[in-house]
Amino acid sequence: MNILIENAESLEYLTETNLWSKLPAEGKSFGSVKPALAAAKKEAIGKFNIVWFNRETKQFINMEHGRGQVHA
Repeated sequence: MNILIENAESLEYLTETNLWSKLPAEGKSFGSVKPALAAAKKEAIGKFNIVWFNRETKQFINMEHGRGQVHA
C-alpha cells in the first residue's frame, strides 16, 4: 500500500530522508495507516493527513488526519 503523510497546510509529503516534497511519488510509503499516523504525530507540523496515493491513476484517498508535535 502507498500510504503517505501529507502536510495539510503546505500539501507536501514526508520523504524517506525526512524532508518534504511537493511530489507525492517522492513520499515515504508506510505499510498501513497505524505506523503513518504514529510517525506523523511526532513530526513538527501542524495539521496533517494520512493519504493513500494511487501512483497509476494519481488519485488520493484521505484515510486519517491529526496534528503533529509543536516544538519550541
